[in-house]
Amino acid sequence: MKKATHQQTKEHNRHLVLKNIFDHDVISRAEISRLTGLTRTTVSEIVAELLEEGLVNEIGIGESMGGKSPILLSIVKDSRCLIGLDIAQNQFRGAVVNLRGEIKNMITAPVIERFGNEPIQQIFKILDHLITIPCHPVVGIGVGTPGLVNTHEGTVINAVNFDWKDFPLAKILADRYHIPVFIYNDSQAAAMGEFLYGRYHQKGDNLIVINVGYGIGSGIIIDGRLFQGDGGGAGEIGHVVVQQGGHLCRCGHYGCLETVASVQALIRDAKDFIDLRDEHLPPDKSTAYYLEKIESAYQAGEPAIRKIVLEGAYYLGNAIANLVGTLNINHIVLVGEMTRFGNLWLEKIRQTMKENSLSGLAEKVQIEIGKLESNATLLGATALLVSNYSLLFLNRNRTPSDAFLSAR
Repeated sequence: MKKATHQQTKEHNRHLVLKNIFDHDVISRAEISRLTGLTRTTVSEIVAELLEEGLVNEIGIGESMGGKSPILLSIVKDSRCLIGLDIAQNQFRGAVVNLRGEIKNMITAPVIERFGNEPIQQIFKILDHLITIPCHPVVGIGVGTPGLVNTHEGTVINAVNFDWKDFPLAKILADRYHIPVFIYNDSQAAAMGEFLYGRYHQKGDNLIVINVGYGIGSGIIIDGRLFQGDGGGAGEIGHVVVQQGGHLCRCGHYGCLETVASVQALIRDAKDFIDLRDEHLPPDKSTAYYLEKIESAYQAGEPAIRKIVLEGAYYLGNAIANLVGTLNINHIVLVGEMTRFGNLWLEKIRQTMKENSLSGLAEKVQIEIGKLESNATLLGATALLVSNYSLLFLNRNRTPSDAFLSAR
């Protein structure tokens, strides 16, 4: 094993200090030293650099514990901006976000055609607008996309929604906008969003976030880090077969979880019981329109609609039971459009999970609906940028291409 260089040690220590400042609303140098194990001299030198960069400021005096009263530090939340993009929904959504996950500006664009050149052109339109928002400097772009993703290379390996295969999305965007770009699976991004900005990291270091929308996927956090598996596909539960002889899935198999528990499955089955036609409705608005009509029927107690919704919840609960048995993670968060069906849907999932898991494991599991609503993937894409602290330091001698390469 090679010995760390002085520069690597310095960057590691700087990462530790920044992480502790990010994790607290306010904190003193002495507390950082205690939490990190770094000497007070080292912490003070790093804090001086952070103050010079404008990333941190001194906000007041803390309570004395017997000696000199400590000076309290806090992140300057608007000192850097990030751009997040969620392209996993029927509407593409982009936002400028500060270092505390606060959305400063948002724009949406309809997606009428998901194949050919249309998706990338819509992405360009959103980013062309966001890059001009007066919130500078923008230090990176994070994108949450459906499909299998090679995060290291910024390539979409396979996204059936867009017919993308080995699509170099990060390079395309970095070449156009000249700032670092990161591409993540949408469910994995949602997991990081809920973990960091939903404050779940205060309850423990492990978390599973399941994104139940037009498709279904999950993101897995272990020891505070995103777990992607050997091929980047960890959490792809939507394409696990749960029903023999079921409906054909977009992936080519029959009876996948997506075909029984997702928005697309719900709309498909609900059409047999309620009229979802609207000849004057633009194609990009259809899913939202259908969901609102289905939700109204569900809330009104329409038996057929409730049966469809709760049957999907049953299959999802079974899938969660498998995750509990495999990973033994106690905190599970649900996000996505299907969460609109609320407590009855959620309780069916919980009940099914308990009935199909080892009781000693199931009794400790908490399943709840996420705190970020529809913004989990959007914020998660930027949360991953924030955790790459090297991006936050402004080096005016570095070219855009250098920035992209160093960020990989």
